[in-house]
Amino acid sequence: MARLTLFAARNFVSRRLQIRRHGLAIRNMSAIRFDNDLSSFRLRRNNSANVTLVLFSQANYQGSFRVFRGNTAIANLSNFNFNNRTSSLIFILRNLTDAQIRNIQSNARAPRGIAEIRR
Repeated sequence: MARLTLFAARNFVSRRLQIRRHGLAIRNMSAIRFDNDLSSFRLRRNNSANVTLVLFSQANYQGSFRVFRGNTAIANLSNFNFNNRTSSLIFILRNLTDAQIRNIQSNARAPRGIAEIRR
């Protein structure tokens, strides 16, 4: 199992949401009251080689995106030009290739085998 913790402010402070699952897709971050509020996050898994987090700038897995693989702690998404820009995300316990991510965008569908939060 993996753990993803989202924070509304830089440096892992302020409002947070912790997700402990075998993967999760969030089609619209407003469903969890985090639309355009993500500023930092921690991604942890025992086997760090097989976990991917994809942040999208628009709902339904659209717009520009940033990919993070393996155990990662990002204290400031401004460093990636993505502070307060996340409107959907995919958190999955395997490596997604850029081609697979583009396929997700073209179909506007989350990968099979993970739960999805819709709004």
